[in-house]
Amino acid sequence: MNHRWLEWAKQIQAIAQTGLAYTKDVYDRERFEDLRQMSVDILAHYTETDPGKIKLTFASDTGYATPKVDIRGVVFRDGKLLLVREKHDGVWALPGGWADIGLSPSEVAVKEIKEESGFDAKPVRLLAVLDKKFHGHPPEPYHIYKLFIRCDITGGSATTGVETSAVGFFGEDELPVLSVERNTEAQLRTMFEFLRDPDKPVILD
Repeated sequence: MNHRWLEWAKQIQAIAQTGLAYTKDVYDRERFEDLRQMSVDILAHYTETDPGKIKLTFASDTGYATPKVDIRGVVFRDGKLLLVREKHDGVWALPGGWADIGLSPSEVAVKEIKEESGFDAKPVRLLAVLDKKFHGHPPEPYHIYKLFIRCDITGGSATTGVETSAVGFFGEDELPVLSVERNTEAQLRTMFEFLRDPDKPVILD
């Protein structure tokens, strides 16, 4: 399905946010505020979401507009992949979440694995840097880069967290229903390719 209106809204919002960060002209500021409101109105019209909520979550950042970064920990045990069931939608994903200020990508992966699955882990290598728009995820108002980092278990035990309701290991032929907002079946199958071929080059969009 073509969501050109969503891409236009995101681009307008990015132009407005960056303009507001750097302009020193009061009239230009008004124009950038109008552009930002236009992006909110587009999303509100097509999604039937309250404009106030959209403005708070989509059009409230300041500074130069940049993509968000989502980091996923890739952990195997006995040839099976670690997944956690998300309380938010009741389906499964690699442990992970937004990058945190002050933490490196590897530190975020280790932290998310611990918080969502209970396992201690150490980072091993970067597997992939993907632009979410190329990989069949549902449309959303953010531009997102996804980092997949291979990690090895060093301790701990399977324990659910604040955001997860179950922890499990799954073979490639027994994947559960996935949270496609977070990861797709194709992406997980690619992770198994890295398991079979440890020398497989990093994937970079």
